[in-house]
Amino acid sequence: MNKSSLANNYKRRNLSFKKGIGSYLYSSKGEKYLDFVQGIAVNTLGHSNPNLIKALNKQSKKLWHVSNAFIIPEGEKLAKELTSKTFADKVIFVNSGAEANEAAIKVARRYFYSLGITKKNRILCIKNSFHGRTLANIFASGSKKMTEGFGPNVGGFDHFKYCDIKSFKSKITKKTAAVFFETAMGESGIKVHTKKFLRQVRKICNQKNILLILDEVQCGIGRSGKFFAYEFANIKPDIVPIAKGIGGGYPIGAVLMTKKVSKCMTPGTHGSTYGGNPLAMTVGNAVLSEVFKKNFLKNVRNNSRYFLNELNTIKKEFPKIIKEVRGIGYLIGLQLFFDQTKFIQKLMDYKLLTIRAGENVIRILPPLNVKKSEIKLALEIIRKVCKHYKI
Repeated sequence: MNKSSLANNYKRRNLSFKKGIGSYLYSSKGEKYLDFVQGIAVNTLGHSNPNLIKALNKQSKKLWHVSNAFIIPEGEKLAKELTSKTFADKVIFVNSGAEANEAAIKVARRYFYSLGITKKNRILCIKNSFHGRTLANIFASGSKKMTEGFGPNVGGFDHFKYCDIKSFKSKITKKTAAVFFETAMGESGIKVHTKKFLRQVRKICNQKNILLILDEVQCGIGRSGKFFAYEFANIKPDIVPIAKGIGGGYPIGAVLMTKKVSKCMTPGTHGSTYGGNPLAMTVGNAVLSEVFKKNFLKNVRNNSRYFLNELNTIKKEFPKIIKEVRGIGYLIGLQLFFDQTKFIQKLMDYKLLTIRAGENVIRILPPLNVKKSEIKLALEIIRKVCKHYKI
C-alpha cells in the first residue's frame, strides 16, 4: 500500500538519493550510480558543482528575492550575456520550460495583434510533440494521450508531421502566426530535425510573415554541442524559449526574442513573481561562465561524437536489440525494437541511470562536463546489458 502523501501523477522508481557529486548519485542505501538522467537534461555541470555552490552561497547571504517592480542587477547581467552570445535582443525571465513556452506563444500572438493583424493568431506545431504540461502546451502537442480528460480544447493550434516539409506547407494558412517546435525533440523520442528542413522552414516563414519559435528547453544551453542546436543549420529564429540547462539544477526559464518581436510586450502584458529573482539569476550567470569557457562546447562536440560512434558499434553487435542510435551532442537516444522499460531497469541494476522517451527510446543525458572515462563506463554497462538481455 502506498503511504506517500504525494499524488500519484508520477510513476516513481523505488530509489532515492542522499547526495550527488559530478556524474554520480549516491542512494540512501549508499549505492553509487552513474547518473545519465541529470534531472532530465537539467544539471548542465553535474551534481554539486563547486562554482555553482559558491555563487549560490554568496548570493544567498545578500538577497534572495525582490519584485520585478524593481531593477534586478543579476538579471540584467544574465540577459546581457544571453543577448550578446545569441540572436536575441531581449529576454523575459520565468521559472520553467512550460512557462517559457507559454510566454513564447503569448509573444507570437501579441506581436501580430500589436500590428493590427488580429486574425493572424494560430500556432503551427508538430503532431505528438512535447512543450510542457500546462493546458496550452498539452494542446500545442497535438497528442491525444496528453490532452485526454483535460477538455475543453485550448484552441489556436494546428499540426504537421515531423520533419516533413510538404506537411508543413500544407498546414499554413493566412491565420498562421508562428511555427513552434523543438529543434531537437526530446520527450517524443530524441528526433533531430535536418539542417535542410530547418533552413526551408526559416525561408518559408520569411516569405509568409510567420514567426519561427524554436523550443530549446531541452536541447539548448550547450547540450547539442553548440549553445543552441539551431546554430548547426546557420539560421536565426525569432523566439527561443529556454530552461533546464540554464539553471544547472536551479529553476530558471526564459524567452529570448528579437527586438522587432519584443516591442509588443509592453508593461502588463506578461509577468512572473519569481521569474528573474536574484538567486536564480546568479546561478544562471555561473552556469554561462562555465559553458562559454574556451573549448567547453568543443569538448562536448568531440566527446559526444565518440559516445555516439561507440553506441553505433554496439548497435551493430546487437542488431536485434538496438534499432537506431539517435541524437545530437549529449541529447542521445537508443531506440529499441521493443518496450524499453525492462532494459532501463537492467541498466539501473548495473548502476547506470537513464530515462524513457517516446518510440521505445532510452534517453541518455549526461552532464556536459562528463569525463570520457565515465562515458566508457556507460558504454561498458550498455554492452553488458545487451549481451545478457533476453528478448
